Amino acid sequence: MKENTFPPGWDTNRVTRVLAHYETQTEDEALIEDEAAFEMRGQTMMEVPTELVPGIRQLIAKHKAA
Repeated sequence: MKENTFPPGWDTNRVTRVLAHYETQTEDEALIEDEAAFEMRGQTMMEVPTELVPGIRQLIAKHKAA
């Protein structure tokens, strides 16, 4: 069986907490959270074609590593 690998700072406990948060969230709470994301300073939300997502993730990872 393959061992689970988490990003730095993540573990099984954190994943469980995040899943519990989203699984118990009401539609209204989800909407409020989504709308708040569009108001965050220093970040931009945009729609991109799905096939570009892997490349964008690589660019973000390189940016964070720099």
